Amino acid sequence: MQRKSCHEQAYRVLRIPSTKFTKMKTTEEEERRRLERLEQLEELVESNPDDPSLHFQLGICLWETETEKEKAAEHWVISAKQNPKNAAAFKYLGHYYATVSVDVQRAIKCYQRALSLHPNDSDAGEALCDLLDRQGKETLELAICKDASHNSPRAFWAFRRLGFLQVHQKKWSEAVQSLQHAIRGYPASPDLWEALGLAYHRLGMFTAAIKSYGRAIELEDTSVFALVECGNIFLMLGSFRKGIEQFQQALKISPQNMSALYGLASGLLGLSKECINSGSFRWGASLLEDACKVSEASIKSACNSSCTWKLQGDIQLAYAQGYPWMEESQSLEYKAETFEKSIYSWKNTCHLAAIYARNSYQRALHLAPWQANIYIDIAISSDLVTSFYKDYTHDKCTWQLSQKMTLGALVIESDNFEFWVALGCLSKCNALKQHALIRGLQLDVSIANAWAYLGKLYREENEKKLARQAFDYARGIDPSLALPWAGMSADTHTGESTPDDAFESCLHAVKILPLAEFQIGLAKLALLSGNLLSSQVFGAIQQAVQRAPHYHESHNLNGLVCEARFHFQAAIASYRLARYAINISVGTFLKSHLKDISTNLARSLSKAGNAKGAVQECEDLEKEGMLDAEGLQIYAFSLWKLGEHEAALSMTRTLAASIPTMDKTSAAVSVSFICRLLYYISGQDLAIVSILKMPKELFQSSKISFIVSAINALDQNNSLESIVSSSRYFLASHEEISGMHYLIALSKLIKHGTEHHLEFQSGVSHLRKALHMYPNSNLIRNLLGYLLLASEVWENTHVSSRCSIIDASDSGNKEGLKLAWEIFSAGAVACHAMGNSEPRFSFPTCGCQCPSGSGAMKELQKCLRREPWNSNGRYLLVLNLLQKAREERFPVNVCIMLERLIIVALSDEFYSRKEASCQYQKFQLYLCAAEILLQRGNIIGCINHTKDASALLLPDSYQFFGHLLLCRAYAAEGNFKNCKEEYERCLELKTDFHVGWICLKVMESQYELQTISNVVELAFTEGSKGRNNSWNMWMTVYSLVMGMICIWNQDFLSAEEFLEQPCSLASAESCIFLCHGVTNMEIARRCHDSQSLSSAIRSLSKAHVTSSVPIPIVSALLAQAKGSLGSRKKWERNLRLEWFSWPPEMRPAELFFQMHCLARQIESESDNSSRVECCQSPQKWVIRAIHTNPSSLRYWKVLQKLM
Repeated sequence: MQRKSCHEQAYRVLRIPSTKFTKMKTTEEEERRRLERLEQLEELVESNPDDPSLHFQLGICLWETETEKEKAAEHWVISAKQNPKNAAAFKYLGHYYATVSVDVQRAIKCYQRALSLHPNDSDAGEALCDLLDRQGKETLELAICKDASHNSPRAFWAFRRLGFLQVHQKKWSEAVQSLQHAIRGYPASPDLWEALGLAYHRLGMFTAAIKSYGRAIELEDTSVFALVECGNIFLMLGSFRKGIEQFQQALKISPQNMSALYGLASGLLGLSKECINSGSFRWGASLLEDACKVSEASIKSACNSSCTWKLQGDIQLAYAQGYPWMEESQSLEYKAETFEKSIYSWKNTCHLAAIYARNSYQRALHLAPWQANIYIDIAISSDLVTSFYKDYTHDKCTWQLSQKMTLGALVIESDNFEFWVALGCLSKCNALKQHALIRGLQLDVSIANAWAYLGKLYREENEKKLARQAFDYARGIDPSLALPWAGMSADTHTGESTPDDAFESCLHAVKILPLAEFQIGLAKLALLSGNLLSSQVFGAIQQAVQRAPHYHESHNLNGLVCEARFHFQAAIASYRLARYAINISVGTFLKSHLKDISTNLARSLSKAGNAKGAVQECEDLEKEGMLDAEGLQIYAFSLWKLGEHEAALSMTRTLAASIPTMDKTSAAVSVSFICRLLYYISGQDLAIVSILKMPKELFQSSKISFIVSAINALDQNNSLESIVSSSRYFLASHEEISGMHYLIALSKLIKHGTEHHLEFQSGVSHLRKALHMYPNSNLIRNLLGYLLLASEVWENTHVSSRCSIIDASDSGNKEGLKLAWEIFSAGAVACHAMGNSEPRFSFPTCGCQCPSGSGAMKELQKCLRREPWNSNGRYLLVLNLLQKAREERFPVNVCIMLERLIIVALSDEFYSRKEASCQYQKFQLYLCAAEILLQRGNIIGCINHTKDASALLLPDSYQFFGHLLLCRAYAAEGNFKNCKEEYERCLELKTDFHVGWICLKVMESQYELQTISNVVELAFTEGSKGRNNSWNMWMTVYSLVMGMICIWNQDFLSAEEFLEQPCSLASAESCIFLCHGVTNMEIARRCHDSQSLSSAIRSLSKAHVTSSVPIPIVSALLAQAKGSLGSRKKWERNLRLEWFSWPPEMRPAELFFQMHCLARQIESESDNSSRVECCQSPQKWVIRAIHTNPSSLRYWKVLQKLM
């Protein structure tokens, strides 16, 4: 007890603030207190000399005094002797021997003793390792750390020290384990995270390294090492943007850090190459300029570093290869001098960059002459320097600087196969080139580049078989190499591959490596294979113009691509640039190139409407003696456009005289052109006479057959029938035969029709027969669907949707008058039932149901996603959405969607054109917007939109509907004066569309607008003349509307007369029978006429039979009628049918009430469990009716009786 109290007293006297021995500046007060504590401890030690803890505490107190270090050591020695397991005493003795008496060996032994007793003591461990490190005993230091970590898993200091030592020794795997364990004890140590990141980095675990470096940066945002190393990893992984961010952050901390400057320049170089390969040339050039500035800054800091000079050379070389011809210098009014200056400026910029690159490489070689790869860099840059200004008089066998430098690299490393391949690429002598490439393959037969360049050499030497073998070897070794694919695409002119296959091969090469030469070749192959409209070709040739503006081919092909896309002004500008380029080109060029460019320019001028300019170009070609068959056609066509018919006919005669010297294809094109031009200039009769005078041998072509057939289609006398019949034998492919059937169907529409109406049925019949022979022809299918829609036959609308095959891949390939999705969508607008797949708002009574559902709108939405600029698709989507809005009683969300769509559609520049089709669509869009506003109660907006529509220049037959909508709007506003004026305006304008007169008749009856008796009926009848196919259909609709008007006026006898006539037709629909049956039931109710009741039963029964889907209310009315005649079983059966006619979620309250009546009638019968009315009691049926309609007092009264 005495010993314990002494310990407590000692700890109260001395509270140890820390185990670290630090020099403390004490004030006088602190010194006084320390002396008091020292005296108290001395007294305690004298009274208890055998207590080791008191000696230890006294030693610590004495250690704080500079002059009492030795006495402190004496007390610690006594404490250690009395208590050999006191690790702290040995640790402080180690401090004493290490710092005061400077006895290193004793200090080491004391520290070792302390660690053996307490391995977690980081102070002792760190001090011991520091002593061993100063003595260079790294092995012993490593052993001590391993022992401590082995003895205690919480000896985190040992794991930390061990991890650092293993990193120093490059034992990366062991270092990772040690550092991971150390981080558990020191999670906020940035040094540990940095070391762990470095270990992961060296092991190739880049993701883990990035995370470790990132944690180190979070803990210490000024850690330049972590930022630089993390940036290097990002560059290695190709994430150049992230790497650049890391290097920029490091440079903010240390602006002169060489590693950060070098990494930033490298990152900018890599990112610029990515941009250039993706077509962003200007951005890539600006990045290279920034990289050059950073590289220059690093050179200033370390001008004797060869790697910085080499990086500078790489940047300048990339700049010389990727600097674009700036687009802002191009315009439609380009002058030859301006173009020449711009080309010179572009060449000079690239040339100077190549020279700077070569100079930088030479400086790097001066600093590191043993680096063989720098010789190759100098060779490549030297070759690029000479390429900008080629000397065509130079002897190919003379050694160039590029070849000499390559040989210098081979002197240093003669067995480096890459250097031999470089020599083969840079050499101008084919023999040396072949020798170098074969030598490289001898060193390594799997070099894909060597095989590719060898194939290119063999192709230049016209050794096509060897070239193909070499390209096949290259592709087999490395399929991602571009040159073999490009080389294989060059076989199209020899017939070894089809144009489509060659195009695909070249396209693959361009995707791998977008070189200007490959891109120009791709455009040439697109011209041969008919792929000029491809967006990939358009992008490739646009890049080629920027990369190789001095090549006339790039501008000429760019013009062809623009012309194919109907961008005629851009095509004209490109052809002019091509002509400027060929005039300033160095060396010789073929005269045919200039002729082709001028011919293309004349053609584009003619297509753009500049016939005068086209004539001028053709005259220049004629003066130069370069006016060929195509030029003559353009010349004659342009003269006809200018109204110079005699001159055009003269050119036509010149063209006809040259036909015998042409090849078969050119002759067919020329004859086709002559026939068409004669038709336009001389008229149909004289053209037919001229065609009959032509030699029959000229018509032995499918192209001419189409032209002659088209002219014959317009001739009622069939004067060309013999020529047409003989020429059709030359139709070879299915596409040509389908096209001829297409033309025959159109001719039958014209020949079998009248002056004002086409005979659709003849064309439809022919196309149906043709479709049996060629069921996969989209051309025939699309025309058949289009004619079925236009035929005005009721059933044909539904059949049209089944004709066309909708394929997303053919969305841009317009075959025929309309595309498949356009016909499908128009059919959904023409018949409301086609789009009504879920009858939640109405029940279609149309007998010709089409299971399309909402397919039309889905196809239109897909079309707009593919082609947001497609104005026709947006127009049809508006019309289909309006149908949906009408079905759903114009909900707010659909109306808002429609308003937005219409605003977007009307803002399209397409509707600023003056063509009738554009103005008609704009008219319809205005009316749709007005209808939406009318339904939402915005009468003023509706009137404004309708007036905008009426202001368009359209025929009176269309303007009728604008004034009809104004009539409705004024009626809704209560302005009956204006309403009557618009009604009278409709009578003045008149329309050919029956639905317009029917709507006007409804307005007339509702608002008493009639001025002259039967004026609408007379106009309706007059408009039906010549329309035999649709006469019965429209008369049926008219009778139905007249019957409904009589019902609104409570004139049921007249209504029955109007409805009886369409009921007698075989094609009558269920809705007519329903209206007739309801009318007869009302007459029977009012007049107590059993004959009317029987007539109602007949009509309602027909309505039930003719309907393709059960129509609600019909069975309920039949039950009522047959129940009135006393037939209880028929009443029950029809009520049950009525139950199943309604969708479950739409069943009305009255139906539940009728089921209650049915349930009460059969309560007394047995074996009735299977019937629907027996599933619930009469009381529950009434309760369900009340739940559906709680406002009906009748239901409550019946329920009260049943309770």
